[in-house]
Amino acid sequence: MAHNILVTGGAGYIGSHACKALAAAGFTPITLDNLVYGHEWAVQWGPFIKADLAERARLRDVLCEYQVEAVMHFAAYAYVGESMQDPGKYFQNNVTTTINLLDAMVDCGVRNIVFSSTCATYGMPERVPIDEDHPQCPVNPYGESKLFIERALRWYGVAHDIRSVSLRYFNAAGADPDGEVGEDHDPETHLIPLVIQAALGYRPNVKIFGTDYPTPDGSAVRDYIHVTDLASAHVKALQHLQDGGDRTFLNLGTGNGYSVREVIDTVAKIGGRKVHAIKASRRAGDPAMLVAQPGMAAKRLGWVPRYSDLDTIVTTALRWHESRLAEDQALALRALTA
Repeated sequence: MAHNILVTGGAGYIGSHACKALAAAGFTPITLDNLVYGHEWAVQWGPFIKADLAERARLRDVLCEYQVEAVMHFAAYAYVGESMQDPGKYFQNNVTTTINLLDAMVDCGVRNIVFSSTCATYGMPERVPIDEDHPQCPVNPYGESKLFIERALRWYGVAHDIRSVSLRYFNAAGADPDGEVGEDHDPETHLIPLVIQAALGYRPNVKIFGTDYPTPDGSAVRDYIHVTDLASAHVKALQHLQDGGDRTFLNLGTGNGYSVREVIDTVAKIGGRKVHAIKASRRAGDPAMLVAQPGMAAKRLGWVPRYSDLDTIVTTALRWHESRLAEDQALALRALTA
């Protein structure tokens, strides 16, 4: 019997890596994505359904037709700046459509869900490293939308026996070590791909937003977690639920922080290319340091990151972007000679 797992947003960055991890663990990922930000080429390990979470009847049909055992829910808008400018868009997409998904699960008797949450639910940290008991006080609508769903999951558990694991990511980074999938956002806002694009000549420079933070080199410090390690944590969270584990919420990070300048220097070192960096003012709402206390995920799931040292993150990401550049150049050459 197939063990079918519905993966919403499975054509996106983290979702596609999770699909690969699910397939390797013996599950069949059923990707549901509207392709607003996802890519159909990233769906390589199971069926693809182009649909939107706003289509509740369609969700019910998919859950029932494929006899789905559980859900991994990645689908969401995730641009913090945009959420400040258009909060309604984020509450409609990240909250309302997730309620559609939960209601469809109830209708079809699907009880287990692994939810892609975020450290943005904590807001400005009162202490570092941040543990799961840290107050959750989001400072933007994106974080607020994720916190709303964490709370909704509690009440769906009370009313409908929905069992959930909410995974609060810190900074997802890197690419599949085998090179099959990687990070491809438009627009791109994540630091490591921006630095790599500057190194490869895609963009003229990279900006350092804030050089006067109370950190060792004055630039902001973040906890980077390799996307393959994130994918592994999702599979372990799913297995936790299938083994009868209770509802929980866990940080996914390493407990180690790297500054913006350290990231730039590492890309330059590994890539053998100079990266032109320019100073810029701090961005509103950017804390000096975001670092996880990751011990609870190890305790509850037996999860330990394997690829999340900065050199490995940069090496895999650089290899991915270089391969994409080579593909783009080959396509351009074929177009010129056609």
